[in-house]
Amino acid sequence: MQTKKSSQTKIKIKDFKPNLFKVLLLNDDVTTMDFVVMILINVFNKNQDEAINLMLKIHELGSAVCGIYTKDIAQTKQMEVINLAKKFGFPLKCILKEE
Repeated sequence: MQTKKSSQTKIKIKDFKPNLFKVLLLNDDVTTMDFVVMILINVFNKNQDEAINLMLKIHELGSAVCGIYTKDIAQTKQMEVINLAKKFGFPLKCILKEE
């Protein structure tokens, strides 16, 4: 009985790392601190202390990173912020920056 030599195909597997995007909130003179805290808790899943500290950073520095996500998730978070801000009459800006 003869056995056939099986040819083995070498497959290169490359780790796929999706591009990540920072989601930033920008300070303005109209949006209330309480609203920003609410956004941070409800959209970015921050706890009360994290949300307050991040809100103060946004207030003092003009902007802060609220999360880092893949593009689709970052865009979804951005739209949630924009829609909530419009709904409540605030000019809160939310931008994305590629990591």
